Amino acid sequence: MSLPGVKCKVSSCKYWKSGEQCDASAIEVNVDGGGSNARQSEQTNCHTFESKNS
Repeated sequence: MSLPGVKCKVSSCKYWKSGEQCDASAIEVNVDGGGSNARQSEQTNCHTFESKNS
């Protein structure tokens, strides 16, 4: 079951589904370097990512 409204372009992730959908039950996004403030999307990352080859 895809997460409604969550778009993912990382096709190498095991949760990626056709149509750029995320099939994880939940997602976790963190700020690079810790903390809770980011000023740009480049300062964040998805910790839900798992390689399809894992």
